[in-house]
Amino acid sequence: MIDLIWRGILIGIGGTVFMDIWAVILWKIFSQPKPNWGPGGRWFWHVFQGRVFLESIATAEPYRNEHPLGWAGHYAVGILYGVVFGLIAGAGWFAAPTFIPAWIFGIVTIAAGWFLMQPGMGLGWAASKTPRPNKVRALGLIAHTVFALGLYVTALLIR
Repeated sequence: MIDLIWRGILIGIGGTVFMDIWAVILWKIFSQPKPNWGPGGRWFWHVFQGRVFLESIATAEPYRNEHPLGWAGHYAVGILYGVVFGLIAGAGWFAAPTFIPAWIFGIVTIAAGWFLMQPGMGLGWAASKTPRPNKVRALGLIAHTVFALGLYVTALLIR
């Protein structure tokens, strides 16, 4: 079990790094804005204070260290996802990783963003209160597919 947890930590880091590299590619090639984990850090801080659903993250009380907390939260969630997937997939998957289980798990994980974090930040269910919700949803699905690819590639590397 400890081995699965350590492997889960590693693939979680790998998946999150892949997701961040993808964000840089989108920024450099397609002029997408770089990820801003400050609002996420503000939201995490409010969650720690017992306030999960905020009217608007933009008008919520700021937190001095929201950017570092946002980045730490981003990686903590990625690691948590890696551990959960590792425990579900088991030693057999780590011995012979395949992409499809990682991809299914990666797509399922978008639910936390759509139904917890985005509404918690005042952005509505699945970003419904944003100017272009379908674009946000599509980019999220692609990012979580890239996260799954990172889980898979990292598992191949540590096999």
